[in-house]
Amino acid sequence: FRRQLEYKTKWYGSRLVVANRFYPSSKTCSACGAVQEKMPLSIREWTCPACGTHHDRDINAAK
Repeated sequence: FRRQLEYKTKWYGSRLVVANRFYPSSKTCSACGAVQEKMPLSIREWTCPACGTHHDRDINAAK
């Protein structure tokens, strides 16, 4: 799967960023980079306390 992603990103001139499986991507604000330390998985939407940006947890993690 990863090999295919690498191929497609080169094909389209994109960039592939591979993250550690324990990286808190759904708890890191995609706007300012602040990390929400304590947030249970049941929280699906959240607002960053640092910059006020409202996030859907899954969409934020994909950015």
